[in-house]
This record gives sequence, structure tokens and C-alpha cells, in this order.
Amino acid sequence: MIHKHTQYYLRHMKDDIPAGIVVFLVALPLCLGIALASGAPLFSGLITGLIGGLIVSWLSGSQLAVSGPAAGLTVIVFNALETLGSFQGLLVACILAGIMQLVLGFLRAGIIGAFFPSAVIEGMLAAIGLILIIKQIPHATGYHTSYEGDESYMKETAESSFIELFDAFSGVSPGSAVISVVALLLLILWGTPWFKKQRLLKLIPGPLVAVVWGVGYNVITRQFAPDWAVSSEHLVNLPVSEKTSDFFNNFVLPNASYLSHLGNPQVYTVAVTIAIIASLETLLSLEATDKLDPLKRLAPTNRELKAQGAGNIVSGLLGGLPMTAVIVRSAANINAGGQTRVACFTHGVFLLLSVMFLSHYLNTIPLACLAAILLHTGYKLANPVLFKTFYQKGMSQFLPFVITVIAILVTDLLMGMAIGMVIGLFFVIRANYHAAITLTQVGSHYLLSLNKDVSFLNKARLRKYILSIPEQSTVTIVASKATFIDHDIMETIEDFLAAAPDDNITVELIDLHGKDKIKKNEEIVILNADDQL
Repeated sequence: MIHKHTQYYLRHMKDDIPAGIVVFLVALPLCLGIALASGAPLFSGLITGLIGGLIVSWLSGSQLAVSGPAAGLTVIVFNALETLGSFQGLLVACILAGIMQLVLGFLRAGIIGAFFPSAVIEGMLAAIGLILIIKQIPHATGYHTSYEGDESYMKETAESSFIELFDAFSGVSPGSAVISVVALLLLILWGTPWFKKQRLLKLIPGPLVAVVWGVGYNVITRQFAPDWAVSSEHLVNLPVSEKTSDFFNNFVLPNASYLSHLGNPQVYTVAVTIAIIASLETLLSLEATDKLDPLKRLAPTNRELKAQGAGNIVSGLLGGLPMTAVIVRSAANINAGGQTRVACFTHGVFLLLSVMFLSHYLNTIPLACLAAILLHTGYKLANPVLFKTFYQKGMSQFLPFVITVIAILVTDLLMGMAIGMVIGLFFVIRANYHAAITLTQVGSHYLLSLNKDVSFLNKARLRKYILSIPEQSTVTIVASKATFIDHDIMETIEDFLAAAPDDNITVELIDLHGKDKIKKNEEIVILNADDQL
């Protein structure tokens, strides 16, 4: 009898395998580009992608998250190579960082991922969508300088991206432009309701059609219209293994020199940096992936930290770069129709097969195809309707959302998220500040309600309300809903009770007496919640 988990994965195989192929096509050049930008061997990026797909996909608690080398770690890796003076030193730091992530997972540190407001997470997704659009336009037009920046959120690449964006329009390659425009139209067409209803077309993912179109176009134009063909520097550039042994020679296995690096204190500094940044990016990506999941599944964050830790340990042992869960590839997975972890595993399998056997064929894929896929993904993430929706929710939701978007665009992912969190926290405190104490009036009777937890932050508001109560009034102070009342608040109420008889103010207390020691006054009526009519 087939196990129920196996049945679950088999049932979704028809969606997961095509989605895995799409993620593979997106991840392939990024793995190479990030390794190039980090100053590491090109194959190290592919090793990380392989481990993310083949191993971490099964260790992770997320059905849709895709792990691999992340451009957010590019500067850290580049600086680490300079500081440590060797690639092996970086691999040791990567292993140590993985061990730290495992420890964080067992200490249940993943809980911090739950403290990011929804508006800030949505803002991060929209910002990533805009970054994708900005960074992919040069590739879509054939103005190609470096592919490694396509997932980067660093300030220096953000500035250069805007420069590239404008330069791209002055250096358009007609072949790349035709490929990307038609590919985009195909992707839009494939997403229309009519196409989704067609049983046969529904089985073929739009991004795959876009890639087939690009390869076919370039094969034909090279033969019949060379001026409209795409040049080799605008194609995927994968290292070609002539025989199987060439493939295995690319792995860097541990040796005795690893031990010598353990005595270098700088290795531990690099390891801590990688562990913290990789963990934060993973938790942010996981939170965002859960938001995008059509089935709204929640991935266990502590299990994800353990999975990433194990992935980084294996990556360091085999000669790969540090990894994180990556939102761009995860979003591409979801948009391509991925349903379970089989999609991520499939992307790992195709990475492995392609590097071993299909390098010659993959090097015929124009980068403009992949740019069109990512442009389409970027538009879905930064859909104008999303901005309108948050505007309609009010400023307490709209401002954290927009400020997060802007902050990420002008700084980097982590700094932008930190700014968004501060703004989000301000609105949370503000909302609680207003909701903690309320004063309502009916004739000469006033109802002062202490709601939720009332802290010293509400002292000024309480004093303002007390001062607004005129003479000859009746005041009921209700604390039924308050589970905690700060000493400063109790002291302010005591002062009010002492001064109330002088202004002929009668005060009733409901559920306040007993929460703290408070003076009784002959003009004060003390009630419990049960005494209310």
C-alpha cells in the first residue's frame, strides 16, 4: 500500500515537475552569476543550488521554498575571501555558520519570523518585484553587463541598476528585444482565463513555452538573419564537462588544511555574520513564501533553520557557497504552479543532469527568455492593485507598506525591512495607545474604560481624560478587560479619587479594586463586574 505522503506527492506531480523545470531555468544562470560576483569558483554556486534542491527541499518544512546561493550574501562572501585569504577558509566558515543555524533551530529562535507585520512582508515582496523589473530590463533589451545582481538588494547594486536601466534603452539589441517582448506576451496570454481552461495547454507552463520560443527564434535567425540573432554573450554560459570525472573534480572536499583555519578568529567572525544574515533572509523569505502560497500553508520556522544549517554544513564540505531560502526562486516556483517540495527537488535534479550532460544545449538559451520570466514574476509581486488595496486599508497599513518598498529600493533588504519594522511598530504602539483607554459620555455620566494592558505610555492620555471631566459629574471606571495596569496608571487614578470629592464628582469602580491597593473614599462606590445590571 502506498504511503499517504507518497500519494500526496504523486497526485501533484503533474504540477510540480513543470514548475521545477521553470525554477531550474531561472536558478541556473543566477547560481553562476552569484558565484562570479562573490569572487568564488563558478561551480561553487552550482553546488549550492544542487544541495538546496536535492537535500534541503526534503529537510525543510516548507512545501514551496527554494534554497540556493543568495545575492544578499555576495558582499559578505567577497569580503570574507579577501579577509581570510583563501576559499577553504570561507568553506570552514560556511560549515561553522551551518552548525550555528542548527543550534538556533534547536533553541527555537525561528519564532522571530512571526513578529513581522503583514504590511511589511507585503512591502518586501513588492520591492523585490520592482527590483526584478529594474534589473531584468537590461537583459530583456540585450544590454548585458552582469547577471549576478538580479536578486541583489545591496545599495551599490541598487544605484547601478537604475543607471543600467537607462543605459539599456540606448543599447538595445534587436534580437533580445524581440525575444523578451514575445516571451512576455506569451506569458500574459498563458495566464488568461481562456488558456487556463484548455486542458492540454494547462499542462504546459507558460515560462517553458517562453524558453522554447527564445531558443527556436535564435536557431532560425542565426541561419537566415544573423543581424537579428542573439550573440553568445547574451546566452546562458555554463561550464561544459567533457567527461564524468570532470564533473566530480569540481567538488572541493575537506582536507587537513581545514583544521588550520579553525585557529583563525576571523573565521568565527565571518561564520557568525553568515549565520545571522542567512537566517534572517531565510525567515523573511519563508514568511513571504507563506503569504504567496495559494493554499496558505504555514512552514515551521525552527525546522527551516535546522534545514538551512544542515544545507550550509554540506555545502561547506563539498565546496559550495553559503545558502538561504530565496524568495525570487520561491515566487517563480509558485507562479509556475508548484504545489509540493517535489518541485524544488525537481529543480535540483535538472541542475545535476544539466551540469553533467546538457551543458552544450543549455548554452543555447537566450538570457532574454529568463529576463521575461522574471519580469512577469516581478509584475505579479508588485501589482499596482496591491498598492491600491493597502491604500484603502488606511494609513496604518499603507505607510509601513510603502515605506518598506522605498527603503529596500534605496538601501538593501535587511536595512529596508528594519525601517519597515520600525514604522510598523510605531503604528502598532499608536493603535494600542488609543485603544488602551477610552472615555465616553452620556449626559453628565462618563465611562472611563481601561482596555487590554494599560502601561505608563497611556499616563498622559489618562490625565487628559480626567482633566476633561467637569464638576458635578458621575464617573464609572471599568477595568474588566484589563489584565495588567501599570503602577503609574494606578497612582494617577488614586490622585483622581482623592481630588474627586472637591469637585462633587462621584466615582464608581468596577473590577479595579483588588487589581492593586487603592484608597477608598466615602464618595466612591466600589462594584464588581457581577454587580452590573
